[in-house]
Amino acid sequence: MTKIAIITYEARGSYAAGTVADEDEILKEILTSEGYDFEFQVWSNPNVNWGKYDKILFKSPWDYFDRYDEFLHWCDHIRSLGIPVWNSIETVIWNSDKRYLQEVASKGFSIVPTVFLSKGSLPDEVWASFEIFDTHKLIMKPVVSGGSKHTLKLTIESWKQWEEEVGLLLKDEDFMVQPFVEEIVMVGEYSYVFFNGGFSHAILKTAKAGDFRVQHFFGGQITNVEPSKKQLAYLNRLVETFAKGTLYARVDGIWRGEEFLLMELELIEPYLFLFTSDVGRANYVKALKANLG
Repeated sequence: MTKIAIITYEARGSYAAGTVADEDEILKEILTSEGYDFEFQVWSNPNVNWGKYDKILFKSPWDYFDRYDEFLHWCDHIRSLGIPVWNSIETVIWNSDKRYLQEVASKGFSIVPTVFLSKGSLPDEVWASFEIFDTHKLIMKPVVSGGSKHTLKLTIESWKQWEEEVGLLLKDEDFMVQPFVEEIVMVGEYSYVFFNGGFSHAILKTAKAGDFRVQHFFGGQITNVEPSKKQLAYLNRLVETFAKGTLYARVDGIWRGEEFLLMELELIEPYLFLFTSDVGRANYVKALKANLG
């Protein structure tokens, strides 16, 4: 029987504690009911014999950005074994650094305007973004990150308060700076889930009063939504261009009128909001069976 490794992380549960439903457990239920031979394995565990597995499925390596160099080295090792992986190692590496957004924009898809700053940049380069974007609010976050780690909301009025911390952060890693997207607070952020390249289900995430972070572990609310035919046509084109061959993909962004601004294309370890939709869970099962056999 085919043996499958499900990729998770060392402190399993520390991030998941704030999620609405533990999708590792949902996946466990699905694979058990379908009769698969599988084990959850921590990607960073040096004692795992990865060569004994026939297939590997990413689910929750939610600490990869805390140990990025180690993660990339592990990815290279898995690739050298020639084991089928979903999503592919090439896709995972490409998607792990948010500078992939530059490639998305180069293909004619709209993204939130972004300035990328290399490690060692100066706070003045962040300050200049207020003028570049003609805004009085900015969002600054690492190019390799997750869960809003080291994400700052900066304003012209509060700059002096944050300038020192901005400088310290820039000494450690590369960052991206964007104008604050007011639609996040006014409307919310949309997440569109795709399995095997086909649309499955969608939700709208809204921040709690007084916050800008829409993640449910920060108190955000979740509502089921359906894209229009025109919206879905655009999203399909985006997924076909950048997520072809993926078992799962999540497209996050906002609508500004009829224009979709991509915030993130999640191809490594997205939360799939399976608890929100029976259809979504059924689509996930179909995708798993199509790929895992």
